[in-house]
Amino acid sequence: MYGPAQIAGYLVLVVTPAALLFGAVRAPTDLPPGLLSVQFGVVLAGTLVATMECHRLWEFDTADWAFDATGFDRTDAVDALAVAAAAVVTYGLSVHAGLGPVLASALVGLFAGLALRRVAGAAYCGSFVGMASPAVFPSLEGVALAGLVAGLAFVATAESFNGFGGKYGTLALFGCIATVFLTDVDYAAGTSLEWRLAPATVAVAVVAAVVTVVLRTRGGLSSVVASAAVGVIAGVAFTPILPELGPTLATVAFCASFVGMSSAERLKTTGQVAGAGVLCGVVFVVVAPALVGAGGKLGTTAFLSCLAVAGALELTAVVRSSVHRVAPSQ
Repeated sequence: MYGPAQIAGYLVLVVTPAALLFGAVRAPTDLPPGLLSVQFGVVLAGTLVATMECHRLWEFDTADWAFDATGFDRTDAVDALAVAAAAVVTYGLSVHAGLGPVLASALVGLFAGLALRRVAGAAYCGSFVGMASPAVFPSLEGVALAGLVAGLAFVATAESFNGFGGKYGTLALFGCIATVFLTDVDYAAGTSLEWRLAPATVAVAVVAAVVTVVLRTRGGLSSVVASAAVGVIAGVAFTPILPELGPTLATVAFCASFVGMSSAERLKTTGQVAGAGVLCGVVFVVVAPALVGAGGKLGTTAFLSCLAVAGALELTAVVRSSVHRVAPSQ
């Protein structure tokens, strides 16, 4: 049974990715017009999964329309505060310590995954808020507010879309979008990525997604530690090797590591994870000019890609089942 808080949490995870795609459509871009079909396909397949999730969750009655139907207890409060605290710490490391957003977030996630396991997921979610640009949030107050909003959403979505990589980042983006709206600030200025970079972003995304899965399934690491480790390696290695393209590739590798956090119930095989990695690399390029400077864009990109692949798989299964039912009568 689910009350209004849980329903709101579900809507957050549906509306936030849509806002990112809508922002990409509105933003000026030099990308080929045919890429609009990619966005349409992502929306179509993702909508199927969102509808299925809705049917799973949308069972409640008026007796449950209260927060205490499931209980907002001390544990929930700790989680929400952990999100906000990690956001502030990550922003400090990124901006004031000069580590940059990818390395700062990955290090916070790695520390939380190894030393603060109880709140590792919440802290990792908060670290994505802290990746926000100082052009959007010039002070820690804005980051803390975004972290608190994301923390409340984290609690409200405890039962929604579990197992999909990028969920934490989507909650972080929601916190940033809500704070931008509440404080009447603007997103940063940005430009689209050149389409010629797509082969490189796709290749890096596939490798990063698969490596994250291997670290989890064969290396015995938690999903947070596996993803954060990929982020640290990418953040340290790419820039010295490729000074111009390195930061972009490190960012896309970190983005795709969230795809690799997906559970086996959502993406069952390594091939499916690799497919989501391919899509992640493409979507990364497509949404680059949207909501520039907001934290959580990378996770939302991964979330969109995982939803789309899962939706495509469900649609394929439905079609095959229909064909099998019709075939004997012919």
